[in-house]
Amino acid sequence: MRKSWHRLAAGAAAVLSLSLVLSACSGIKKEEAGSTEPADGKSITLRIMWWGSQARHDATLKALDVYSEKNPGITFEPEYQSFDGYQDKLSTQSAGKNTPDIFQMDAAWFNDWASSGRLEDLSSIPTDHIDKVLLETGTYQGKLYAMPLGNNAWGMVYNKTMMDSLGVQPPKTWDEFFAMARDLKPKLAKDQYLTRDLTADGAFYMSYQLSMGKGFSMSKDGKFHYDEATWKDWMNKWAELRKDNLVTPPDVTVSDKAQDAQMDLLIQEKILLRGAHAAEFGGTDALKPGVLALTTQPRGTQAGGWLKASMYWSVSPNSQYKEEAKKFIDWFVNSEEAGEILGTSRGIPVNKTVADALQPKFTDVDKSALGLINEVSKDGAAFDPGPGNKGGWANFTKEYDNITQSIMFGKISIDEGWDQIVKLSKSLE
Repeated sequence: MRKSWHRLAAGAAAVLSLSLVLSACSGIKKEEAGSTEPADGKSITLRIMWWGSQARHDATLKALDVYSEKNPGITFEPEYQSFDGYQDKLSTQSAGKNTPDIFQMDAAWFNDWASSGRLEDLSSIPTDHIDKVLLETGTYQGKLYAMPLGNNAWGMVYNKTMMDSLGVQPPKTWDEFFAMARDLKPKLAKDQYLTRDLTADGAFYMSYQLSMGKGFSMSKDGKFHYDEATWKDWMNKWAELRKDNLVTPPDVTVSDKAQDAQMDLLIQEKILLRGAHAAEFGGTDALKPGVLALTTQPRGTQAGGWLKASMYWSVSPNSQYKEEAKKFIDWFVNSEEAGEILGTSRGIPVNKTVADALQPKFTDVDKSALGLINEVSKDGAAFDPGPGNKGGWANFTKEYDNITQSIMFGKISIDEGWDQIVKLSKSLE
């Protein structure tokens, strides 16, 4: 499935779509810290769904097991997979009023889901030790509908081992980026490149437009903010690189699948860098341990990266067990016990007390993620998720991908592509 660029989120691993039931097996008394039990004394099962890498799956399943042990009568029915297909699956469930009790939410969809009544109010969950800016990203009309789970930043992951052997550092500016694509090619194998063709990569384009001082390419209220001159400049730069065989051919470009051991061009050493979030680094590093590193997005007249929550937990308003779901989220986010189990599987924990307690145990991968977050926080933007799928944006996103891929495959010109995008934007409400 085409990867939706509006999420700008966590990366994909091998698709897993499993359903497991974790049984409670402990006699811990409900008076103990963090313990809860259904008021009627009956057992309940909370359906919970998320996306992520295998490392995130493993950590989350362990946390669910511990919570069940601490809370007799509470069991879970987990569903988990890679990001590809997750949003479609969740939307289908929502349409059938069959959304899991608890589900992972992305910033890019939040406004759409909150404004259409598909999320439960989570304002009763304690948030004293959570960054107010992060909380604001999950707030709609003064109420918290999505609990942030990790600090995150948008940058790049690169093959440090290969770049060191070539005697180069990752590009810090867009001028350096495009020059390096040319200068490194003679030193690489025939099927190796600095980067894949980013003509149709909406996230990278958004970074480019932001770095040129033109803001994000869409606004939270659904306005079309693509800058014509900047967009055509971007398209022309990639057309020139493509013509000179300095980026991956179109068929190779569309075959790329991040965090897939067989299809990720970075893991296969066909490219030297790609866009990435700090929270994704653990899953990517696990596929090529000790070889990769993180760096910021290239700069133009200003920074091109942004800060955001890595992801959120939300609760279905149709759940029969809303209070039990909220108690679980409280434990998941605010307890050091959960933090110890989960580590940085969803990014640096949002609860400052939990994060401080974990820091002495941070791995080199964790420190790299924190380093990117700290670097981007110096002058990076706060991520604007845009309107989600409201007002025709879902169709716009799909058609935008088709149009830009048509440019990449040489089926239409850049000017024709821009005219089609502008025409498409007229259908936005």
